[in-house]
Amino acid sequence: MVDGKKLIEKLLIYADAFLGLNALDVIYFRNVLLNLFGLSSKSKEKITEKLKEEIRAMEVPDLLIEEIMSYALENDICSNEVEADLFANYVFGILTPKPSEINSMFMSLKEKLGSQTACDYLYNLSIKNYYIRKTAIDKNVKWDADKLSIPLEITINLSKPEKNNKDIAKLLTAPKGDKYPECNLCKENEGFYGTLTHPARSNLRTVSLTLGGEEWAMQYSPYLYFDEHCILFSKTHTPMCISGKTVERLFDFIELFPAYFLGSNSDLPIVGGSILNHEHYQGGKHLMPLQKAKALKTLACADYPDTQVEIVDFYNSVVRISGFNRNTVQELATKVINGWKSYTDESVNIIAEENGVKHNTVTPIARFLPDSRYCIDLILRNNLTSEEYPDGIYHAHPEYHNIKKEGIGLIEAMGLYILPARLKRQFGAIAEILAKKVEYDKTAISNPEHDLYVHRDMIDYLVTKNPRVKDLKKANAIITEHVNGVCANILYNTSVFAKDSKGSLAFSKFLSTCGIK
Repeated sequence: MVDGKKLIEKLLIYADAFLGLNALDVIYFRNVLLNLFGLSSKSKEKITEKLKEEIRAMEVPDLLIEEIMSYALENDICSNEVEADLFANYVFGILTPKPSEINSMFMSLKEKLGSQTACDYLYNLSIKNYYIRKTAIDKNVKWDADKLSIPLEITINLSKPEKNNKDIAKLLTAPKGDKYPECNLCKENEGFYGTLTHPARSNLRTVSLTLGGEEWAMQYSPYLYFDEHCILFSKTHTPMCISGKTVERLFDFIELFPAYFLGSNSDLPIVGGSILNHEHYQGGKHLMPLQKAKALKTLACADYPDTQVEIVDFYNSVVRISGFNRNTVQELATKVINGWKSYTDESVNIIAEENGVKHNTVTPIARFLPDSRYCIDLILRNNLTSEEYPDGIYHAHPEYHNIKKEGIGLIEAMGLYILPARLKRQFGAIAEILAKKVEYDKTAISNPEHDLYVHRDMIDYLVTKNPRVKDLKKANAIITEHVNGVCANILYNTSVFAKDSKGSLAFSKFLSTCGIK
């Protein structure tokens, strides 16, 4: 049984060490927690110095979270684990400084010590108050696919549910009702207790920023796909829209936080991200595979002679524009975005619009280059479908859906794959078949109810190609190598211009319409 009174004292010590608890507020918060825990008096037991040091040495609050959940279940405050998790988040939300205090501290640090110190403050607080569940994130499976001709990074994410393109598209047309908050990105999430269908946000804290003359806010992602993974969201619940205004906002951000990149998902289903109904961007400190990629071809624009334009040597179709003059880089990027949105070339199956349905859009990413040039990568996207490819011509083709069926959004388009959690379990089972630890029952796997059914063709291919494997380590290496190739092929699928002479000529033809040669 958890001693609730002792737990409260431990929480106060933790909040003093990591959450900025003021000594003048200790009695107040002790009383708040006593009431919340259904108690009427404080603990008479003194916390030992040894225990205090253990608490002050905590890198994450997981042990305290577990105690709160256990206490809530033992004392009928909550009836199940989901409710107990919401309750534990609420407790940490109470102990976390108010949004106004967070914003004041962030801006003070930014002004006195620089933007990175301010970011470190919000980032570390988001870990210490359990909004970023770092222990769970650290269990994600990660590897570098560095033997590919163009290296990729691959992760199996164990904390985020898999979505499909049809569910994502429904968000754009879903009727507006009384749902509160309207979506997971709305400003109303800050401090929201959570429900069985809406995640806990009691401990979420954001900082307010002005981008493009508009009110935006920044938070860190609870899933943390890469270093200091941040999310920028409009304070107005409005659909994604890629335009010249997007470029302006992205550049405003990197001027505020020059160590970070910032990019936007596209604004159309299939080629967009998982949330299309709320304008938002993602960024951070990580150098993505796309950003490491070199130029395949260097071009110029006579109207903007102080800019450099490159076709990037990457899987998808990328235009990189850079220069020391923000205005000219921004103007040329806007010209390319607008040009692409209305561009049609049926000879290479590019159609801008059909019956009022738009198909061309862009995934833009802004950053500073090491020499302080403004840089924006524009990944050209198209969401056409066909009888052969009903889920998208420039989307992962059906033979790869067992690995990735979700839309290839900003992060994957940049070469960092976020694969669904089911793959960890399934790859383990496939390795046992490949290493002959388990019999290969082709008939059983052909049953749609079988866990490995989606992988039946891949398993048959791997078993046939590797008949002599008997070692699990070798089997896992074979699966990993195969998945690396699949991920590369999926990105090739997303390229609107094929990687051949015809595609290269078509790419140059489009750029010439923007005055780039």
